[in-house]
Amino acid sequence: MEAVVYSNFRSNLKDYMKKVNDEFTTLMVVNKNPDEDIVVVSRAEWESTQETLRILNNQYLREKLIASRKEIAEGKSLQRELIEV
Repeated sequence: MEAVVYSNFRSNLKDYMKKVNDEFTTLMVVNKNPDEDIVVVSRAEWESTQETLRILNNQYLREKLIASRKEIAEGKSLQRELIEV
């Protein structure tokens, strides 16, 4: 994770926003007081993280995911070609 001081972040906000979005990277913005540090992520990364948390916090979905991964590991899954419409 890249870190940048607040003043540099503020001066180059547009560039940092572009970098976070284009490179799908996380940026830590640090200040003199560590309690005021923040982390900047792209909207896509935020939504992906929220979806992962939603799945992991849902017992039914979590168990379904674990069972599916087990089937794949044991070779009990089928691979199929996608049909393009």
